[in-house]
Amino acid sequence: MSHHAYLRVSTQDQAESGAGLAAQLDACRRFAKSQDAELVAVFEDKGVSGAKGLEARPGLLDAIAALKKGDVLVVAKRDRLGRDPIKVAMIESAVVRKGARIVSAAGEGTDGDDPASVLMRRMIDAFAEYERLLIGARTKAALGAKKARGERTGSVPYGYTMAADGVHLEAVPEEQEVIAEARRLHGAGQSLRAIARELERRGFVSRAGKAFLAEQVKRLLAA
Repeated sequence: MSHHAYLRVSTQDQAESGAGLAAQLDACRRFAKSQDAELVAVFEDKGVSGAKGLEARPGLLDAIAALKKGDVLVVAKRDRLGRDPIKVAMIESAVVRKGARIVSAAGEGTDGDDPASVLMRRMIDAFAEYERLLIGARTKAALGAKKARGERTGSVPYGYTMAADGVHLEAVPEEQEVIAEARRLHGAGQSLRAIARELERRGFVSRAGKAFLAEQVKRLLAA
């Protein structure tokens, strides 16, 4: 029997203390130690919403693929599997088909399959979904309030930065140079991929410090 850990953080989780990857890993390790076992592998998904399914979870897909009969997939809390009861049920089904089981370091009804444990798991999943919906409602209300005050609510497009008044945008010369070059190359008949390669060759990178992708070039042209 081998113990594997799965960790997940969304953008919101990363901003909350105790919900980060390090905290989750510590919880999984403590659980494994309590079972006189060690984690043989750790899988993670970063910046993935709890509403996403398996198709959007490369880390979880790899974790399930690595499971063998009798293995245990450990999560710090069940909401790391997701915040949609239907998708969580599908994830559990995939694990069960491998002959393995999911265990929460926090307990949460994962110690057995008796009726009480199953009910506890379903209640935990339902509350996780409720919390996700609540966060969404609060975010929508906050954005509505900002919009009512005349403040910008969308992300700041490449080529600009937010002005001190929190409403208007100001051009960023270095980024405007990249946009101008992308438009020049496009006007010369080059494809999006060719433009991306040329920008990379010239040392132009995105805000994340990485080479531009074709889809990003398309957004530059529309800026």
